[in-house]
Amino acid sequence: MSPSDLNPTQPTAPGSRSWRDQVWQLGAAMRPKQLAKNLLIYLAFFFTLGDNGADGFQEQLELFGRATLGFALFSIVAGATYIFNDYRDLVSDRLHPSKRLRPLAAGELSARFGLPAALVLIAGGLSASFIVDTGFGVLVALYLGITTAYNLRLKDQVILDIFAIAAGFVIRSAAGAQIIDVPISPWLYVMTSLGALFIALSKRRAELATLGEAGTSHRPALEHYSVSLLDHFASVVAPATVLAYTLYTFTADNLPSDNSMMLTIPFVLYGVLRYLFLVHNRNLGGSPEEVFLRDRPLLLTFVLWLASASLILIVAD
Repeated sequence: MSPSDLNPTQPTAPGSRSWRDQVWQLGAAMRPKQLAKNLLIYLAFFFTLGDNGADGFQEQLELFGRATLGFALFSIVAGATYIFNDYRDLVSDRLHPSKRLRPLAAGELSARFGLPAALVLIAGGLSASFIVDTGFGVLVALYLGITTAYNLRLKDQVILDIFAIAAGFVIRSAAGAQIIDVPISPWLYVMTSLGALFIALSKRRAELATLGEAGTSHRPALEHYSVSLLDHFASVVAPATVLAYTLYTFTADNLPSDNSMMLTIPFVLYGVLRYLFLVHNRNLGGSPEEVFLRDRPLLLTFVLWLASASLILIVAD
């Protein structure tokens, strides 16, 4: 690899300069697979199922529409931030076994096109968020601020890096509740925070296992971590996640009074244990969205949890 290959301002290949190709690569640079994270926007809506009875279908449909609008706006802003992050990490990404294939690092997307386009998407998405709901707009702006701080500084700070990642998940949950104007149990926020920490720890562990000593050149914070330390962290966070969900099923005001939601606890427990198995035995976890989409037992567990929780919310008293 020549020094010119690592030049962030290196022009893209001639074959990828057409407007249509650049728009396509722009979409790819926004990491469509990461949309799975933004599904947390629907979490608050999901737990409103059954609240309005048989006559509340129209209201539920309206809430779903608002949640979907929030999902779209949040996805636009979040996706655009990845482009700025990739540009900042261009040199290190070209040394990474998988990140070197990202559109900017691979030279398929021109920075001259990608950066202005990302700025327009962020400005448009943020403005629309405030128009739809001021509180939702504030949360999107907060996410944007934390993401910017993470990309510029926090990603290199030990422990704070994983806290910043977890904050992004919590903001998604809060934004979903805000845009449909429903309260959400504090225990659900706690569970979301702990679950996000668990995933972030697994991601760091996978990076260490994959990159080894070279990982510190890609991400300086890895110098302060070790596989054993991350395993110790996970041994605290993983059971706390299950406990927080358990307490949520018993204490949340919007859940059935007969505590039937406790029947979904085994799915959450299995999901956490399965994820630990994949991280430790198969060295996965570096790309959480791919783990969830490709591992059939984990995907089936989520589908079963979704089905059973939906049935309980709609049928149980």
